[in-house]
Amino acid sequence: MAEHSNELKKLTAIASDLELPSTLRTKAIELLGNVGTQEALHALLELAANEELIAEERELALQYAREVIMSGR
Repeated sequence: MAEHSNELKKLTAIASDLELPSTLRTKAIELLGNVGTQEALHALLELAANEELIAEERELALQYAREVIMSGR
């Protein structure tokens, strides 16, 4: 379980690292969305609220958060 948490933290760090290309940040957001856990949902919501990210990335994080909620995972 701790390993899973570390993976989510790494993906969240990648998704919010403005020095990385947008394509890598977007891929990290997609991977977080595919995890679909409550912890991933929280990370996605934090990313959606991060005003430093570009609007498209924030919208993508919100879209995946919505999908996690709707799936009931």
